[in-house]
Amino acid sequence: MGRAFEFRKARKMKRWSAMSKAFTRIGKDIVMAVKEGGPDPDANSRLRAVIQNAKAVNMPKDNVERAIKRASDKSQGDYKEVVFEGYAPHGIAILVETATDNNTRTVANVRSYFNKCDGSLGTSGSVVFMFDHTCNFRIDAEGLDPEDLELEFIDFGAEEVFADDDGILIYAPFESFGAIQAELESRNIEILSSGFERIPQVTKPLTTDEAADVEKLLEKLEEDDDVQNVYHTMEESAEA
Repeated sequence: MGRAFEFRKARKMKRWSAMSKAFTRIGKDIVMAVKEGGPDPDANSRLRAVIQNAKAVNMPKDNVERAIKRASDKSQGDYKEVVFEGYAPHGIAILVETATDNNTRTVANVRSYFNKCDGSLGTSGSVVFMFDHTCNFRIDAEGLDPEDLELEFIDFGAEEVFADDDGILIYAPFESFGAIQAELESRNIEILSSGFERIPQVTKPLTTDEAADVEKLLEKLEEDDDVQNVYHTMEESAEA
């Protein structure tokens, strides 16, 4: 198995935000998708992907429909995607993806978390090169073989395909999202969820006490409503 498999295995065993946080994230994704491509999922591939993700976390259909309706209202503000880069204690690189309607607030909050936890907020480009920007798709495994799929989807950019308890996962470079989404849909293969992740190229092991220092910063970042995802180069244990 490759890095994507190990990354997913470790993160799955780690915390995942509470359901309310997941709903907040998806609500913002819906707004950005509708503003970009309109409210019709059939004509908006990004919105289709977000709706699939909403189903994956059991977000009620009524909530999704209300979010689409609100996003279609011209008075509804838009969210801007902003990435922050910096370092936690002990030389751990941190990448923070946010979706914000008030960049001044978000910058101030993120900077304060780094400062309070003995980290340092860096400039654009300071750590992003340490992570591979990937896309992923989770599909129903019934009747499908991961090895066959990997061979068939190499031409569309797939780099790693593997099964877990919840289906089959396809990982590819960020740029391959559209091609793989279109091919899965053309084959009538159900997409259970999809998204993007930043996989660290190299991770750094820490002692228990050192890891606790980093966790303090990660928790503060993840609790912020503007933060969508946090990635880091600290080595994680799947058994943790």
